[in-house]
Amino acid sequence: MSLETILSFAFVAVLLVVSPGPNGVLIAKTVPTSGRVAGYVNIAGFVAAFFLHGTLSVFGISMILVHSAEAFFIVKMIGAAYLFWIGLKALRDALFHWERPAPVSAAKRKRTLARAFSEGFLTNALNPKVSLFYLAAFPQFIPVGDGAVTSAMSLVGLHAAINAAWFGSLVVVFSKMGAAVRKPSVQRWVKGVTGTVFMGFGLKVAMLRP
Repeated sequence: MSLETILSFAFVAVLLVVSPGPNGVLIAKTVPTSGRVAGYVNIAGFVAAFFLHGTLSVFGISMILVHSAEAFFIVKMIGAAYLFWIGLKALRDALFHWERPAPVSAAKRKRTLARAFSEGFLTNALNPKVSLFYLAAFPQFIPVGDGAVTSAMSLVGLHAAINAAWFGSLVVVFSKMGAAVRKPSVQRWVKGVTGTVFMGFGLKVAMLRP
């Protein structure tokens, strides 16, 4: 795999990662309410989903989403419903549960991190836009012949690293805001905005065409 191919893929991946989307909204919702570690666990979920999409793309399983309108519709609607559900929960909390949250106990911390991982993973695994990236753009960067699988997974790793660097910096930014973002009024505002945006992303995904 040539350096030109790697740089070209990195450029496309950077544009995809930094463009506004559910990942940034999820980080903005998670860090102020659950802390920096939960934000990093969100990112771990993103990365796991990328490797899932990359594996499916390499082995051709997810081509069903392109050739089968029914399969694409089912995945699309599941993803849209999940994003809309996350947004609805955040909006509900903003409207009806806006008091200062109680300190998280050690017993609940593990469950919170597991939830943070699952939210990060599902937000990307059920996102048809990520699937279409790995089906439409990703194969164009994979060299034909021996070592194709290794090269493909290396590109997935590069995408994951770019994703981790960008959203890791966002985690630091949100965590540096400290007490300001933990004020009940600010948390209520953040939940209201992120909830509305997530619901908007859900509707946008529902209208997505293959």
